[in-house]
Amino acid sequence: MSDAAKPAAPNVQRGPVTLRVLGTSVTLLESIRQRAREDLGLRLDFEVMDGVAAQRTGVLAPDSFDIYDQWFHNVDFVWPAGAIQPIDIKRIHHWEAINDLPKTGRLTPHAPLGAGGNPVDRLYVQADGSCGARPSERITMLPVSHNVDSFGYRLDMLPPSLDIADESWAWLLDPRWRGMVSLQNDSAIGAIDAALAAKAAGLVQFEDLGNLTVAEIDNLIDCLIQLKRQQHFRTFWSNQDQASSDMVRGRVGIESLWSPAMTDLNKRQIKVRMAAPREGYRAWYGGMSLSRSVSGRTLDAAYDYLNWWISGWPGAVMARQGYYISTPELTRPHLTSSEWDFWYAGKPASEDLYDSSGSSCMIHRGEIRDGGDYLTRMSRIAVWNTVMDEHNYLVRRWNDFMSA
Repeated sequence: MSDAAKPAAPNVQRGPVTLRVLGTSVTLLESIRQRAREDLGLRLDFEVMDGVAAQRTGVLAPDSFDIYDQWFHNVDFVWPAGAIQPIDIKRIHHWEAINDLPKTGRLTPHAPLGAGGNPVDRLYVQADGSCGARPSERITMLPVSHNVDSFGYRLDMLPPSLDIADESWAWLLDPRWRGMVSLQNDSAIGAIDAALAAKAAGLVQFEDLGNLTVAEIDNLIDCLIQLKRQQHFRTFWSNQDQASSDMVRGRVGIESLWSPAMTDLNKRQIKVRMAAPREGYRAWYGGMSLSRSVSGRTLDAAYDYLNWWISGWPGAVMARQGYYISTPELTRPHLTSSEWDFWYAGKPASEDLYDSSGSSCMIHRGEIRDGGDYLTRMSRIAVWNTVMDEHNYLVRRWNDFMSA
């Protein structure tokens, strides 16, 4: 065969991989997408949903995404459904840099493990295919961002008979706040906040805050419905913009609050304090899992993305939202000393601190992060976000409360 008659060599040049990431607005930020695209040479499609919708899609449509970016308690849904595949920790470059919190369940040996969905209990893939706390070479979800939540309140609306030095979850149900209270309307998270408040106020007793029985759920919801009929609650928020707006307008004086809403209120110069309740915090841990269907070059790209997330720069973006990262020492060089001292070390801000775009002041010089340093805050966990055994019943009864 002459050279002219030979078939042309196949074109082996390949374009960049497109990586589909399913998650929430906590981590699926445009600044993250742009920087990851530049650093990794990937096309990134972010599918941003609320937590419940992302959870449902994760279980029912695993072929629609390559990476599932949500929270560890959602492993209880996506792992039994076979929606995600194990992550090989030999392919995680900075595995040793991830601190002890997700690997052992606490930062120090004497810190409480907390009730509910501690990440270590669903981190490692066991020999029988289940997930648990016994270390292995494979994990269900890569630990990434995390924080502790409580409630915030406007200092100018604080009833004079309440003392800042004695903050308690009971404040959410205290009659002195009647008509000025807002709760997060998601059943899984809002119900835990309400249970913490009801227990602290002595209204309802629970054997295990992280796993309520049917009778305990009934007692909690009946208590909340009674308070609602007394006009105790002003609103129920579904997103952080609403939470912030209600407090700016003075419609709400105290509410379940997350860190980005708190920083937004700071920008607006609304004097709000994030409580450090004496009973402890509600904690959450976010992470990333691999879809069961991702393979080949896309799987390689997915590992690149996971490794990039814990390599340093993304952790600085998370810090400026008030969130922590699983590899803080890799993130530290990407924060100024003032930023590190405020967000992680619990020290007063030595200068004004700005958001990731550098355009808006979030923290003013001299301010101190409520609750203290990283070790102190993450060592006071009362309960983790969780999926209870009676989750479906809790959802139904929570809906009764919402519609009452």
